[in-house]
Amino acid sequence: MAKNWWKIACVLILLYVIIGGFSVKVPSIGNNLQAIRGIFFHLPMWMAMYTLLTISVVNSVWYLSTNDLRRDIRASSAGSVGVLFGLMGFATGMLWSTYTWGGTIVSDPKQMTTAIALTIYMAYLVLRLSFTDLDKRARVSAIFNVFAFALLIPLTYIIPRMVESLHPGSASSPGFSSQDTAGTIRMVLWPAFLGWTLLGIWIYTLRNRYKRLELKNILHG
Repeated sequence: MAKNWWKIACVLILLYVIIGGFSVKVPSIGNNLQAIRGIFFHLPMWMAMYTLLTISVVNSVWYLSTNDLRRDIRASSAGSVGVLFGLMGFATGMLWSTYTWGGTIVSDPKQMTTAIALTIYMAYLVLRLSFTDLDKRARVSAIFNVFAFALLIPLTYIIPRMVESLHPGSASSPGFSSQDTAGTIRMVLWPAFLGWTLLGIWIYTLRNRYKRLELKNILHG
């Protein structure tokens, strides 16, 4: 029980976020109306994605310096879960844009650059499937992972903030002010960041455990 306290905390936090996300009173900001509730799910998905992809690239660099296949397993496990949360973040963003921008896919720079970043990471997962040699797969994948992470921040954060965009936080569309996000939104949003990130780490640990058993069977089976 003592070892699983953070899992219990994760479940309790997410229950609070889901209930609060759909029931708490939210301010009317521009044409967002009730669609602003998506912020409780959309932004935390990106936070979880960044956390997991950081874990992934750290383990890839660690593998390149040690040739320890366990590090490759951790990198691939965190990478696949990170992509999952990235896709969920993209999907919740499309749902939000349907009601605020009038279209699911629009000519928005951040939507486009984020799609490119996710495509690069999906290519990383496909690349891993193209090798049968474990060491070669681990090395090539690790190098590609470093390349993918080097593009992640510019594509999903830096470039969108430098160009005109419909997305809040861009050069032409300011983000929500502290006054907008005061009170009830913060009460749910901050726990949401923690809850969804913990869920991502939980899934990552389960996948990593499964992959290690799979590797053990391959090496000793």
